[in-house]
Amino acid sequence: MDLTRGRILRTQSGFFDVETEAGLVTARLRGRLKQGRKERDLIALGDWVWLNLEDDQAMIEKIEERERALVRISPRPSGTFTQVIVANPDQALFVFACADPRPKLRMLDRFLVAAEQQNIPAAIVANKIDLVGKKAAKALFGHYVDIGYPVYYTSAIKKLGMRELRNAMKDKLSVLAGPSGAGKSSLLNVLQPDLGLATSEVSQATEKGRHTTVERRLFPLSFGGYLADTPGLKAFALQDLEPEEMDGYFPEIGALVADCQFRDCSHREEPGCAVRAAVESGSVHADRYDSYLRLRRYEER
Repeated sequence: MDLTRGRILRTQSGFFDVETEAGLVTARLRGRLKQGRKERDLIALGDWVWLNLEDDQAMIEKIEERERALVRISPRPSGTFTQVIVANPDQALFVFACADPRPKLRMLDRFLVAAEQQNIPAAIVANKIDLVGKKAAKALFGHYVDIGYPVYYTSAIKKLGMRELRNAMKDKLSVLAGPSGAGKSSLLNVLQPDLGLATSEVSQATEKGRHTTVERRLFPLSFGGYLADTPGLKAFALQDLEPEEMDGYFPEIGALVADCQFRDCSHREEPGCAVRAAVESGSVHADRYDSYLRLRRYEER
């Protein structure tokens, strides 16, 4: 039996739109793959699958192992279940406004920790730079570049930074997330007209039918690549995180841990703490250190 490889672009009520070299195919999942107790979604947007196209109804015969996935944990009577929102994303782009609304950098830090935890490369889109100027925008977000996170300075109104953002998204599967009012839909409509409207319509339709029909979709970009803009991306939550693991999800802090005097240093009040010394010298940003402490205290509760 010859099989054809493809990527899941849309899921709805047990049917899957799969992009293959031969074109778009609507398929169903072979019954044997559904057997057994499942603790996470078996198939999701972005999954690479193998299809049997010989029958009248295309069937998914095999699902490739995921390189990474954007997930969230949902409680169930039988225990917790891992919902896979997007499989195999190439990057997460976190959109925050420079003003109106004022950026909540602790929220951004939480998003970045979640991306680190789920092994998803992350970048920051600092939008609405026309309201503050690029110098002020860099004062807000520039220290993230020093940590290793790319920052794209944009304005949907003035169409600033669009070429750089397109180049960053080209030929990649990108996940967008950010707080309300950051201007994500406006950016999408500049990048590709009507894309922001299309994603909004899908989100509204899914919200209205949350107990019946659930639809998730990858949107193809005219300049190459895909956008994942599905329900739940605003709730980029941490999962199963131990407080001591937080060091590794703040790259600038994780790099200093070995230099601390004590192996179990909490980086609060211990003598010989390399992290606190770096904060005092300015090589670790004070706001990032504050976010680290707050998140660690939250996980210790």
